[in-house]
Formats: sequence, structure tokens, C-alpha cells
Amino acid sequence: MATLAELLNEHSDLEVADVEWLHLLVGDWQLLSDLSFADLVLWVRSSRVQWNAVAHVRPTTGQMVFYEDQVGGRASRGRSETLEQAFSERRIVRERDTEWRDDLPVREEAIPVVRRGRAIAVISRHTNLSMMRTPSRLELTYLATADALSRMIAGGEFPHAAAPTGLRRGAPRVGDGVVRLDADGTTTYASPNAISAIHRLGYVGDVVGESLSGIVTSVLRDSSPVDEGLPFVLTGRQPWRTEVVGRGATVSMRAIPLTEVGQRFGALLLVRDVSELRRREQELLTKDATIREIHHRVKNNLQSVAALLRLQARRTDDPVGREALHEAERRVGTIALVHETLSQGFDETVDFDDVADRAFRAVVEVASYDQKIARERTGGRFGRLKAEDATSLAMILSELVQNAVEHGLAGTGGTVSVDVSRTSSGDGELLRVRIADDGAGIPPDRRPGSGLGTQIVQSLVQDLRGSIAWRAGEPRGTVVEFSAQLRTLPADGRS
Repeated sequence: MATLAELLNEHSDLEVADVEWLHLLVGDWQLLSDLSFADLVLWVRSSRVQWNAVAHVRPTTGQMVFYEDQVGGRASRGRSETLEQAFSERRIVRERDTEWRDDLPVREEAIPVVRRGRAIAVISRHTNLSMMRTPSRLELTYLATADALSRMIAGGEFPHAAAPTGLRRGAPRVGDGVVRLDADGTTTYASPNAISAIHRLGYVGDVVGESLSGIVTSVLRDSSPVDEGLPFVLTGRQPWRTEVVGRGATVSMRAIPLTEVGQRFGALLLVRDVSELRRREQELLTKDATIREIHHRVKNNLQSVAALLRLQARRTDDPVGREALHEAERRVGTIALVHETLSQGFDETVDFDDVADRAFRAVVEVASYDQKIARERTGGRFGRLKAEDATSLAMILSELVQNAVEHGLAGTGGTVSVDVSRTSSGDGELLRVRIADDGAGIPPDRRPGSGLGTQIVQSLVQDLRGSIAWRAGEPRGTVVEFSAQLRTLPADGRS
């Protein structure tokens, strides 16, 4: 299915600003659909005077009209005439005759979408009349508000370009709670859900007939932080959103000013109790902070162990024992590097390129005191890895680079290179790493994998469901290639 931007580009020659206006409208038109108890279809006119559907939304407050998606369809001759009339006259047009669809009576209206005095598209509103009955006060308020929003769309006053974006989860919708205000900010109607949400804040009096700003002010505590935009939302003067906290409850409020010919005559407020959402978010934040603190302490403890091993190595006279302690210190330090990275993040994944570069640099820089050794990275990126994979890979890289420096370039110097590729496979993602040096190569009397370091590497590669192989480089040196089957990242992980 093509995106709205692609459909607009294919079926219209609208300006960039007009396209953005339609994106804002579609981002907010669920509100109109729910208040109207109707399906909405957005139509644009092509250069051949053909009307094409580019967006479709169904109500969550009532029965839908279209079971199949209307996007991509072309308007019939009769509907095109109605759309053309609304477009050219810039006014709402209602079909005189009821349309019957699948034995259901459907009322159709065409609402021109106007921007800066020009019609740029048309919305068709389709209401299922079979479900209509004597309307309640809630339904009458919804329909009256929907008509006001429709007139605003036809007058180029909706959507509000000043409405903020990128807010936290829990944006209120029509079904969550609706409050109607007059021009002075007095409540003229509040749905049952809206009243319940306001009562959760600690207010126990009547809501209708009272100033909403006065109601909210009465439940706020002096110590509670207050959003600077709160007064504008509570009086319906700005199309903003805020949250009110009282007695442990959190209520999200979004204001939609209602205007007629540029004059504000009231406002619609959408209200939702988001207390449970915020509680869970706080629990997650606390959990994340605890995990990061644990990783930080583990890193500190590992660094302490590495320092103790370094001190012990200095006091050891046996060269073999001293070298073993230095090897242990390096391995502990490599694990500490992964935990340091985890202590700075918000999840159990690691941007492994930074860890790999730091471990690579540390090994080469230590060896470069005695000889000139260069390092290079080629290929792609390691990307983000789960913590378990990151720890194993850090150890593998450290050991293999150390082997290349110690056995391949000892006394001669040279270059160590690391090449990386990460591809998708049937079981997830497959990582392939190639480590090469241009040193003396593998001695004939030495079998790869016989040392402790390479035994550790082989064990870790096996844990990663991968394989490893050594071969002679061309024209000289040694090449080690290994693969690892990576664990699946969380849904929000990046690679």
C-alpha cells in the first residue's frame, strides 16, 4: 500500500505546503470521524478532473460504513459531481438522497479542505443511518462539535498549525472523555469519562457550569510542578496539550479551540486518565536506572580486579606467571569495557562499534611501545548487539588481535586489519569478521587453537553458534575468519 505522500504525488500537483496541510489534517481527522460517528475519505483531484481517494479513516465510536479500504479508489460519476461542487464553491454539500450500501442507508456529505482561501482537497463523510436513534445529549454534543470542526476545515481554520507534536504516549481521544467550553472557559458539557477523570484528580463537585481552570486550580498543590501552557489549555485558547497531576492521578488534556470566521466561540477538550501509563513509565525508568547502576558497579569491580592482577604481576618474578597475569588483566578489562557501555545506555543492547574500536586500539597501542603497528577497520558496522553477544565478541576480538600482534607482528611491526559484514539470515542476523595481519605467519610447528587464548575464542564462537578458521595470508601473514549468529534485538533495537 502506497503512503499518503506517494498517493498525493501520483494523483495531484499540490504544492509542498498544501501536502503538509493534508498531512496535518490526516494526523488529526480521527477526531472528526469519532465525533461524527462516520467514515471519512480524503479525495484529491488530478489534472484530468478525476477524484482519487488517498486516505480513509473509520470511527471508533460507532459502526463503520466501508469494510474495505477506500484508498486508491476513484470516485463514481455521481460522487464526483458532489465533490466538484464542494471544491469549486468551497462549502459543505450534503447529498439530497440517501445512498443505500449493502442494504444500509448511508448519508454522504462533502467537506472542502481549504488552505489560505483555496480548496486543495475534499473530505467525504459517510454516516450509517441504520444505527441512528433518538440521540442522547452526548451524541448531540459530539455531532454539534463535529459540525463546528467541519466548518473550520471548510474555512481553512483546521487543522491548527500551532498544535505541538512529538508528545508522550497517552494522547486522549474522543472515547476517553470530552469537555465542551464556552468562550469564557466555562464547562457547558462533560462526558461521563471526562467527569470520572476530573474526579480522579480529587475534585468532587459539579463539573458542568463551572470554570475548568478553577476546578483544576483547586486540586493543584503548591509543590506540584505546573506546565506553563496549562492556563491556555484549560480555557481552550490554544491548541495545546498538557497534563495535570493531583492525588497520585495524572490526567492528559488536549484543547481544540472552536472558531467561526476567525472568532473563537468555545473549545473542545479531550481528557484521558493516564495514571497507569505514567506509573508504568516510572517503573521502567526506575528499572533502567537500577540496571545501569548494576552495570556501573560491575564495571568498577572488574576494573578493581584488573588493577589487583596488574599489581600482582609486578610482584611476580616468574616471567611465565607474570605474562599469565597480564593476559588475565586484559581479559577482565575487556569485559569491563562492555559493562561500561551498558551502564551508559537505556537497554540491554550495546553499540558495539565503539566497544570494538576501543578494544582494538587498546591492544595495538600497548604493543606499539616496542614496534610500529598500524590498525585499520574495513567493511560495514557491527551495529547494536545484545549484551550477551557483545561480551563474547569483545573477548574474541581482543584475543584474536592480541594473537596477531604477539605472534604475527612481534619484532617486525606491520598492520592488523579487521573487516566486518552483517547480513540477514534465516535465523536472524549473521556476523562475519575477518582479522588479518601481514606478519610472519603461523609457524609450521604451531597448530592454531593450541593456546589458552585460542581455546577461549573457540569456546565463545561455539556459544555464538558460529565457526572459526585460520589460514595463511597472501603474500604473507595470517588470516582468521569467524562467524556468529546474533541474538534477536528487542523491537526498538537499532542495527
